[in-house]
Amino acid sequence: MRTDIVRMYRHIHSWIGVACGLALFIAFYAGALTMFEIPLQRWATPPSALPSPPPLSATQALLDATLAARPEIASAYYVNVATGPETPARVSWLKEARRSRDDDGPIVEFGAALAPDGQWVSARLEAAPVTGLIDRLHQQVGLPLPHEAAMVVTGGIALLYGVALFSGFVTILPTVLRDLFALRLGDSVKRLWLDVHNALGVVSLPFHLVMALSVVVFAFHDGFYATQDAVVYEGDLQQQWAQGRPPHPESDPAAALLTPDELVDRVVAQAPGFAPTRLEYSTDAGGRVSARVLGADPRYALRGPTFGIAAVDPYDGRLLQTDYLPGHQPVYAAIVSNFFALHFGNYGGNPIRWAYFMLGLTGALVFYTGNLLWIESRRKFAKRDSPLPAQTRSARALGSLTVGVALGCVAGISASLAATKWLPGRVHDVTTWHEGIYYAVFLAAVTWAILRGPARASFELLWAAALATALIAISSLVAALVPGLGGWNWGGTTLVVDGVALAGALLFAYLARRTRRRVLGAPHDSIWAADR
Repeated sequence: MRTDIVRMYRHIHSWIGVACGLALFIAFYAGALTMFEIPLQRWATPPSALPSPPPLSATQALLDATLAARPEIASAYYVNVATGPETPARVSWLKEARRSRDDDGPIVEFGAALAPDGQWVSARLEAAPVTGLIDRLHQQVGLPLPHEAAMVVTGGIALLYGVALFSGFVTILPTVLRDLFALRLGDSVKRLWLDVHNALGVVSLPFHLVMALSVVVFAFHDGFYATQDAVVYEGDLQQQWAQGRPPHPESDPAAALLTPDELVDRVVAQAPGFAPTRLEYSTDAGGRVSARVLGADPRYALRGPTFGIAAVDPYDGRLLQTDYLPGHQPVYAAIVSNFFALHFGNYGGNPIRWAYFMLGLTGALVFYTGNLLWIESRRKFAKRDSPLPAQTRSARALGSLTVGVALGCVAGISASLAATKWLPGRVHDVTTWHEGIYYAVFLAAVTWAILRGPARASFELLWAAALATALIAISSLVAALVPGLGGWNWGGTTLVVDGVALAGALLFAYLARRTRRRVLGAPHDSIWAADR
């Protein structure tokens, strides 16, 4: 390959990486955490005031009492087959939380239970919003914008990300066999970072290609549908979708519904291996009840991040539509589900989730090292004209932003997770507080990096990230052991989350010490050199 062509692709790769790398760092770091959204939500959800949910076989009595007490929810309500700290109610429903007629309050979930004396009680379910914040950071690359506007930006970044992947692969192609696993340990830190960057990028290239392509589809699917509607379906796309909706149950609306446990048994009999987690009921104007069943089957890819769906007749238990039921999909629907699953990592159980978790973290490291390499390359070019050149303003600005944005994201997410044990019951809008904590820490880190310079801020913010991450486990321990602070659950999930947080804190502390040593010994013409 001609040298000028390789050089051209190297420039393309570098400039796109610099332009998009910080946003992609946030997307990948937050995305790695979303791989364990359910355990995190279980860990972060406060204890419920509701009595323990009844067995599924005894749910019908609770359901009858709920519909009698709240007849307005008959249009839409849920029976939770799988319950736990994050889903404490067997029967639940959604409601708009509005304090006044002019207040556009959020949609919240309420649950019902039977007290030991048989009295019906209900309460608002305080599902932890911190996992939703992490997912929004992942989807919107950290931008505090309306979702539709942020997704346009995310889609554009994903397109550039795909170009950067291709140009980076072309750049390393001439030496890929020689240098792929060569970690040249020596005096040149830049060469070591380059080896790490190239090895991680090439090994995880299929993963990154799937991420780039799937994000483009997620971001611009409305535009794709509009184009198909105009070009292929001649304005008839909505009618085509209507034909694909599940048929209404054919049973007499006056007939008795199956009890929830009977309905679950009939679904499992028709779809062995499928584990239902929730039944969703709805009633139309004519009084006919429809139902959907949500659940998972670890042997197959799922349509949603954590679940598959099937329409079921609540009167006789027949499956009415299986387009999104894992293992029972038509070919086209299975292809779409597998495409989604490659992004969500919801197949293969925990081994795949841990693999995606590590790929997400290493992907964030790829973008971080890419910026470091660009800065060092600028210093190399400047040395051609001067033996000890002054660092350019652009290099210092990028160094400060790289340190501030990356470590601000890490510290902000950790601080928001640590606060989840103390916010419920003490503030009115928990979601707003979580967002405020994240962005306050994030902006403080960026400001600190600009004021202190990239060299000193690099290890100082690593210490801040270590402290914030350690607070996750510390706050969890205090909330579980100290009387009067909420009586949080203590179990296997808590131990895993707290253990990973402690491991992360120790890693950040180790990196802070090594980074400080490097900063104090860096060449004077490097932006990573600090005053002694």
